[in-house]
Amino acid sequence: MKNSMIRNGFLLGLFALLCTAFVAIVNQQTADKIIEQQQIELRRTLHQLIPSSIYDNELTQHCILIHNEEALGIDEPLPAYIASYQSIPVAIAIEAVAPDGYNGNIKLIIGIDSQGTVLGVRTLTHAETPGLGDKIDLRKSDWVLSFNQKSLNSEDSKRWRVKKDGGDFDQFTGATITPRAYVNAVKNVLLYFNENHEMLLQRPANCEVDYQ
Repeated sequence: MKNSMIRNGFLLGLFALLCTAFVAIVNQQTADKIIEQQQIELRRTLHQLIPSSIYDNELTQHCILIHNEEALGIDEPLPAYIASYQSIPVAIAIEAVAPDGYNGNIKLIIGIDSQGTVLGVRTLTHAETPGLGDKIDLRKSDWVLSFNQKSLNSEDSKRWRVKKDGGDFDQFTGATITPRAYVNAVKNVLLYFNENHEMLLQRPANCEVDYQ
């Protein structure tokens, strides 16, 4: 009886050990695939923002970290990706957060050329209301394309608002909070870039993005 209990306990422990090892292997393989897919998606988004004809470096390999809560909307470092042609910086894509979306944080990325003109904006993650606030997603609406080729200077700063607030950008029917937060987030990034563009574009790569 005692030997049987010992044998059963040993078999049970061995089974648990094998299951744990199997789960660990599956998790590792899954994590690697998730990271790979996130890297592919990041490259796809960066290529949408910055025309491939203007740079010759690998964008994801020239990443810097920016830590500025006022500009980026969050008190933690976020990555930016510098595009260069023949080692001369020509553009940057900066991640930021609109902290005051209707349903919380909206993470976005803004492509800006060296002159301060917006090349493109894309939404990375959000939890806005389907059919209303989710129009910030290019798959739902072309609203984010309204930022293309716009710039920000002291004369037109007040135009960087939704039309309901006297600015140039459309709001969504039944959902003003989301586009208002989004426009303000892009504006804050442009203000930061305009004040710091020389420093930003000359910074060496110094970050490894945590895709998890």
